[in-house]
Amino acid sequence: MENSTIFDDVFRTMLEKMPQLVVPLINEVFGTSYSEDIEIIQKRNEHQTQNGRVITDSHLLIADRIYHMECQSTDDSTMVIRMIEYDFAISLENVQKKNGRYRMYFPQSCVLYLRGTEKKDVISMELVMPNGNTVEYMVPIVQVQNFTCDEILRKHLLFLLPYHVMRYEKEKDLDADSEKMKEIFDEYQKIEKYLEEKFLDRGNEKAYRDMIELITRIADYVFRDKENVKKGFGDVMGGKVLELESDKLIQKGIEQGIEQGIEQGIEQGIAMERKKTEAAEEEIQRLRKLLEEKNNKQ
Repeated sequence: MENSTIFDDVFRTMLEKMPQLVVPLINEVFGTSYSEDIEIIQKRNEHQTQNGRVITDSHLLIADRIYHMECQSTDDSTMVIRMIEYDFAISLENVQKKNGRYRMYFPQSCVLYLRGTEKKDVISMELVMPNGNTVEYMVPIVQVQNFTCDEILRKHLLFLLPYHVMRYEKEKDLDADSEKMKEIFDEYQKIEKYLEEKFLDRGNEKAYRDMIELITRIADYVFRDKENVKKGFGDVMGGKVLELESDKLIQKGIEQGIEQGIEQGIEQGIAMERKKTEAAEEEIQRLRKLLEEKNNKQ
């Protein structure tokens, strides 16, 4: 992942590899109650408009509703304009005709702000129709930094977890502040333990590894100029992954040993049977010789 697009890359990777992680977030934002194992259909993200191509961060079908979520790392006053452009493009692809009239269905949309802690809940704009009527277009926003670590884990908002570390990117002298570093490492030990229980203990090692990797990638970016923090963070989050790798190597060695043992056993068995056969043939030849000698004497 390139640093310039790392936040978007992590966002899309989660949707591609672990789409179920977005379900608790959608439930949180839109007040739904989908189960985490509900089917999620990834719809086309690229839309053609008169002004050219529009590419959305997400375009999901869950049950009978379309959901659209954008990931935004910087404050942008024109975000609401881009959102309505995206939503209009998505809506055009979902036009339906009922009772002789066409109807457009706007998606359930929201914006994920990775930085900042503003208290506002929505971005909005007014649409003024030719007859003077106005329609208010509103999109809920999620400020990641407003969620504490405990809240993220309690609500199972794992989709936010890789971005949680961004709250520390403006901390000064963090590399020399042992107390602050310990606080961060303690927090991420709690996160690692949670991921073990959520994924490893349920036999989903791949999801565990993927989540650890995504968290670590953003942490490496946030702490790129803080070597002590970066190293300590890697020890906390990467230790279990290395342990799993060791277990695999040990298991592989055991399996190879068993396989080699079986092969050696077969070879030894064949050799023993060959020796028995040779001994039997020698005994038969000896008895034949004795019989011939007896007959000759008679």
